[in-house]
Parts: sequence; C-alpha cells; structure tokens
Amino acid sequence: MKMIGFIGLGTMGKPMAINLLKKGYTVTVYNRTMDKAYELENMGAKTASTPAEAARNADVLFTMLSNDAVLLETFYSENGIMREVRPGLTVIDCSTVSPETSRKLHDELAARNADFLDAPVTGSKPAAESGTLLFMVGGNKEVLDEHRPILEAMGQRILYMGPSGSGSIAKLAHNTMVGINAIGFIEGMSLAVKAGLDPEQFLQVVLSGAANSRQAELKGPKLLNRDYSTQFSLQLMLKDLLLAGDLTGQYQLPSPLLKAATSIFQMGLSRGLGEQDLCSVVQCYEEWMQKQISN
Repeated sequence: MKMIGFIGLGTMGKPMAINLLKKGYTVTVYNRTMDKAYELENMGAKTASTPAEAARNADVLFTMLSNDAVLLETFYSENGIMREVRPGLTVIDCSTVSPETSRKLHDELAARNADFLDAPVTGSKPAAESGTLLFMVGGNKEVLDEHRPILEAMGQRILYMGPSGSGSIAKLAHNTMVGINAIGFIEGMSLAVKAGLDPEQFLQVVLSGAANSRQAELKGPKLLNRDYSTQFSLQLMLKDLLLAGDLTGQYQLPSPLLKAATSIFQMGLSRGLGEQDLCSVVQCYEEWMQKQISN
C-alpha cells in the first residue's frame, strides 16, 4: 500500500485525510496550524513539521489548499515540497487554482521525473466527510489510472478531463454555475419573502419544480435556520469566481451572469461574511429588502 502525504487540513482536506486513514493508508499530514494535524495524529496519522517533511517518504502527496499563492508557497518556500521532489513521486493537487498554476507545477515536476495531477473536487464538506466527492482530473491518464484506488478512498466518481490544467478549468466552469445558481436561488427566495410568502412553503415549491438545484437542496434548510456554518465559504466562492473571470477574459468570452454573481459575493465579503458559508450572502438581500428570510 502506497505511503501518503497530505498537506492542508481545512474544511475539505481534513475529512479527506480521515477517509484515507479509515481505508488503512499510512498518512503523514501537515497543516500550517498544527492543532488540526495533532487531531489526526490521534487517529493514527503521522505529523510533519514542514511541507518538505510531509513529502519526504510519500509515494503520493496530496495538497488541498486555499488559493494559488498558498499552493505556490507550499511548493517553493525554504522548507517546501520542491526540496523533496524526486523521481517516482506523484503530487495530486485538489485545490481550486488557475490552470496556469497547475501547468507550471506539472511541467516543473516532469523536469524532475515526478508526476503531477490537478484533481479539484466538488461536493463540499458533506461529500468530503462521506467519501462521496467527485474528482475532475487533468494530467497524464496513465498516472491517474495508477492512483485511482487512492482517489476512490475519498470519492465516488473520478473523471478524466484531459491534459494538465483541464481539471482546474473544469472546476472553475463548474463553480461559475454554482455561484450563479446560489445567487439565483437566494434572489428568488428574497422576492417570495418580500411579497409576504411563507419561506418554508416557497422552498417546497422550489424543491418540487423546475427551479430546483443542488444549491436549493443544500442551502435552503440553512437559510431557513439562519445557519451560516461553513460548507463552502463565501471568500472561497468569490476567489473561484474571480479566477473564472480571468479565464473568460483570456478567451474573450462574455460572461454577464458570472460578473453579476461576482459583484454580489464581493458585497458579501465587504460585509465581513467571508469566513461564513456562501449562503450568508443572503444578508445583503435582507438589508436591501429590510426583511429577514426567516426569523
């Protein structure tokens, strides 16, 4: 059984690493705030004090980090992953980052006879906990096929999207739709409530009709309960939409809905909602209509 390194124990990374431990893998974990690493140590994980140490004895190294800058720092800092890159190592990055960053890391690892897959996920925290994530993977398909059983310890579907960077592009296109759907759902709920409809009854209409979506299913109960605990944070949603905007700019592709959703999440960030769940952006609508979705 392959030795696993895992860097990044946030909302998604922590349950992913736990699922690897549950499937019997030997896992060495690293996180910038070590308390999360110690928690997994009690479950059988080994802990590393630097990213380089997490990579040192790993056959496969996972990274699940918040953005391009943090990912690149984890690779290139004084005690970063690059110190321990060697022939035969495979790095699987599950972060949502730009395709340019994914291709850069792929090419630099290839120059050292190591492999790199960009393999972002969808499913948010509940799917990470249940091991039912979907991985969208870019890179060498033979490398993916070799490591597919490890991904299956954390997810129920692994889709090959194409060469390096393709997984990252798929995730940005996907999250463009997530962000737009979330705003559409919240906007419709706000209209119904402002007009005096019961939010619980209207949510049943949405869930039973053509307006239904995963966002309605996931966020509807959270809105009714004013539960903004994080499944996927507002600031990460905004980060992904901004990356998607960069991508549409490169292709000179008009994206009016993406721009509108991005602007609303930026308003949410300016209200200090960044670390809350993305559905907390409903508070902007509540301010505009001077009424709460639910009490």
